[in-house]
Amino acid sequence: MARPDYDLLVLGGGAAGLTASGVGVHLGARTLLVERHRLGGDCTWTGCVPSKALLHDAARAHAARSVLTEHAAAPAGDGQPADASETDALGAALFESAMRRLRHVRQEVYDEADAPERIGRFGIEIATGDARFVGEREVEIEGEHGRRRVTARRVVIATGGRPVVPPVEGLDEVGAFTNETLFEIDRRPDRLAVLGAGPIGIEMAQAFARFGTAVTVIDRSPVILGRDDAELADRLRGLLEAEGIRFRLGQTVSQASRTDGVAHLVLEDGSTVEADVVLVAAGRAPNVDGLGLDAAGVEVTRGGIVTDASGRTTARGVYAAGDCADGPRLTHWAEHAAKTAVTSALLRLPARQDPAHLPWVTYTSPELAQVGATAAELEARGEAFETIHLPTRLVDRAVAEGAVCEVKVHVRGGRILGASVLAERAGEMISELAVAMRNGVPLRKLSDTVHPYPSYGLAVRRAADQWYVRRQSPRLVRALQRVFGYRGPVLSHTPGDVL
Repeated sequence: MARPDYDLLVLGGGAAGLTASGVGVHLGARTLLVERHRLGGDCTWTGCVPSKALLHDAARAHAARSVLTEHAAAPAGDGQPADASETDALGAALFESAMRRLRHVRQEVYDEADAPERIGRFGIEIATGDARFVGEREVEIEGEHGRRRVTARRVVIATGGRPVVPPVEGLDEVGAFTNETLFEIDRRPDRLAVLGAGPIGIEMAQAFARFGTAVTVIDRSPVILGRDDAELADRLRGLLEAEGIRFRLGQTVSQASRTDGVAHLVLEDGSTVEADVVLVAAGRAPNVDGLGLDAAGVEVTRGGIVTDASGRTTARGVYAAGDCADGPRLTHWAEHAAKTAVTSALLRLPARQDPAHLPWVTYTSPELAQVGATAAELEARGEAFETIHLPTRLVDRAVAEGAVCEVKVHVRGGRILGASVLAERAGEMISELAVAMRNGVPLRKLSDTVHPYPSYGLAVRRAADQWYVRRQSPRLVRALQRVFGYRGPVLSHTPGDVL
């Protein structure tokens, strides 16, 4: 190849692509970023940002409707019961307001973080159009100003993913929504059916329910959030059911139709779920069609582009990161994988991805977070471990707020193998555990670290305290009694003890 046009060519302007471009230009590489639509990708426009904005306003709506419901349950001043339908009208109005704010928020995020004007100031060249490989590290870009061919020393494919719509008879006629279209709804539906009990489905189920929508979640799995701790996920399911969400688990939709504006979903047991709106949240597939990967020698499977631990594909000088690659489909993983790929590509260092310490969070209320292995995974691998389980009653902040806060930490020799948290601040709490786990910080050091009181984060230290206390052997205590003349009881602890 003659002298390449660019040092780094990045295909896709979502979380992985923006990260790859940013790292590349800061390492001194002449960088071209190609995006077919608009920068920001799924996270900014149809994923993380709008969903979290909606969840935030849903929590406020839930609180407001709860107050109104309590008022409606009490006799009005004139001796007549208050009109309970006011809560429904309030939820509908708050939903419309939330959708307007949601669109403002994502536009603000785009303007402040992802807009071409801002990205370009860092020296990244941006091209708009469809890109496809026509040779080894040679790409043709077709945009509104015609076609051009460019070559690069290194290429990062970061084209993202798209929602998977299951092949259910009649589902296309129903007009089902996905996360790519859900946030364009203006009016709150009275009934919502969610196909999928993963993070997206569960988050949106709670969000809509809190505005007053009657929600039914359908999934072939007998549990929700199957990758998480089974006990805590089941605890969360109970809390969601208490908010009115109905679950039809262990079921699949065999047929769908719409009559007089109402969607009818026939389940495999013969029952029918009716809904005004259907949300499909059944997973994601990689965006690899039309990229000409064969021309570049890039291998791809059903799961996505095949990469090694550094993000290298099967083609020399070509890397992949984010949802288009075969691996976790999370925004923070996409950024991590992109950093690893560009570091490996430009510095030729043995940078490696770190899936063993990958945390994830389902942002319901309470949140459910996980890092490392669950107890079921450790048992399946035959690993020896013990579990520290801190219940809500020992977290004063949670007790004060009437909230849930449970922490599970799986340990061997004081080292963290995995952890699960169900709490209002689980996403922040799991971060401390992830740092400790990745850097080999033992529970004893977490126990000795001062945490602010009363905080949710203090629950992490309290869990570490439990492990530390269990390490005090009766033999050592008896020796101390003999030396110092102490006269207290000699305690022994069973695995289930919580002090």
